Amino acid sequence: MRRLSLHIFLLVLCSLLAFPLGARKYVFHMEDYGIRPGEFDLTPLVEKFLREHQPKFTPEDRVVLHFQPGTYHFHSREASERETYISNHDQWQPRRIVFDFRGWHNLTIDGGGALFIFHGIVVPLALSHSSDCTLRNFSIDYARPRMTPLEILESDTLRGIIFRVPKWADCTTHDDRFQTADEGIREYPVCGMAFDTATSHLVYRAGEFEIDTRGVRRLDDRTFAAPRWRNATLRPGMVVAARTWSRPTPAIFLDECKRTKVKDVRVHYAYGMGLLAQRCEDVTLKGFSVCLRDKSRYATTHADATHFSQCKGRIVSTHGLYEGMMDDAINVHGVYLRVRERLDDHTLLCAFEHEQAYGFNWGNTGDSVQFIRSRTMETFGKNTIAAIRPHDRRELCGMRVFRVEFSEALPPEVSAEGEGIGLENLTWHPEVVFSHNVVRNNRARGALFSSPRRTVCERNLFDHVSGSAILLCGDCNGWYESGACRDLVIRKNKFVNCLTNYFQFTNAVISIYPEIPDLEAQQQYFHRNIRIEDNEFVYFDRPLLYAKSVDGLVFRRNRIKSSDEFAPFHWNTEPIRLEHVRGAQISDY
Repeated sequence: MRRLSLHIFLLVLCSLLAFPLGARKYVFHMEDYGIRPGEFDLTPLVEKFLREHQPKFTPEDRVVLHFQPGTYHFHSREASERETYISNHDQWQPRRIVFDFRGWHNLTIDGGGALFIFHGIVVPLALSHSSDCTLRNFSIDYARPRMTPLEILESDTLRGIIFRVPKWADCTTHDDRFQTADEGIREYPVCGMAFDTATSHLVYRAGEFEIDTRGVRRLDDRTFAAPRWRNATLRPGMVVAARTWSRPTPAIFLDECKRTKVKDVRVHYAYGMGLLAQRCEDVTLKGFSVCLRDKSRYATTHADATHFSQCKGRIVSTHGLYEGMMDDAINVHGVYLRVRERLDDHTLLCAFEHEQAYGFNWGNTGDSVQFIRSRTMETFGKNTIAAIRPHDRRELCGMRVFRVEFSEALPPEVSAEGEGIGLENLTWHPEVVFSHNVVRNNRARGALFSSPRRTVCERNLFDHVSGSAILLCGDCNGWYESGACRDLVIRKNKFVNCLTNYFQFTNAVISIYPEIPDLEAQQQYFHRNIRIEDNEFVYFDRPLLYAKSVDGLVFRRNRIKSSDEFAPFHWNTEPIRLEHVRGAQISDY
């Protein structure tokens, strides 16, 4: 009896600790506020609900928004606008956002299995400056994806190509060119990737190619002739995912959030990334997928399925399905600033350099930092931020340059002169777990990891990824994505006929390829302590592992099975190719 009483007491105590005194719980059934399945535009009702209810809650209150199953529609025309800078996307300002959760805490959005369909270029869901929030059990799609599938009906290197578009696409001709449209936004597709309709795989060795629709003629409602578009690889029956290079918005945007959970959420299309998290701490994805909704489509996102920029804590992604992306399933990295000016021995002006990565916070007082030489990617001069503030903030321009003061005196070689010096924030790097996921039928690469903290990639299936299945990069010259790996395990994964096309940095199925302009002058090693163990490679070609600038590399107990699905083609004919590598242990393959 005493044990039972003690057990009850502990349960009550735990519930009290989990639910602070004074906190309240609110459960809102959204149909009570007119937000229910139907063909009408629900954006104004969503904005009204958020505007009226958020002021009622304290940070300790628990809030649940519950949706009925069904299909909901949201249009961009009535969405609110605000200046929002999103890493690795085009910085169109202001942005339209439908579900704009800013400053919410202990919030759960329970979709009840609902499908949310969006019209026009809009951020479907943004969660910013929030904590302990959960997104679960809903799907995001767009009424008219702008990555339009073109079914090839005829292909001739002299007469050009005849193609057909799906019924849902809003396509026309304008100025003698093929054009797509949605809610007043019109674009001209300029490039594409070809899919095999029988397998949904990207076409072997087709790569990404130019689409030339100058002089296009409309033959009927859905059929067009493009006499100047000539491609010897394309055959009748193939489908081309036609797109532009623009990346206006992700489907889900997390900005400066803590302890966010995303469970059983699916993204069927996004104009940029499926999910983009920047400056976030502790993000857990369980059953999050970027996947096709029906057989009339072949592509999902214009870029990565998931992308984590300048995050910390733990990034966990498990039991997801990632397919049809135009880039990676996951990319985790920090951001290098470039030294622009040395003001004194304790103060620098440092800047975001890439056009798609600026406008957001980069560091805080007390953060640990280090410098890196762009030419050799060698690090030096660890220090601490004493103060940091924007140097050039202007309305609708975003932060590009920061004035950074340091606790210790700066090394004499830190300046804006000469080879170029970058600044890395060591505090804002996460631990990463990527496990039990399926990555298939996508362009470019499967997974990119750039974090010095422990990273585990295990028990995933990489199936017909058309570039490298896994890439470890690092670049202070172009993308300015930081984070040398220091403790990485790649184990018990299966790789099936990946690397069927050439893309950037894709020298093998697993490619360790930091961007180092002067490798011969490098005295240090960029990556360290990488273990690739107990994996299975099913592959038609030779290059399994390429590694550059690594100290401590293990490749062992990996099973290799040959495949005759495709003919070997890659320039790299070595199964294991190493450049500037120390302490390599290569065995059992």
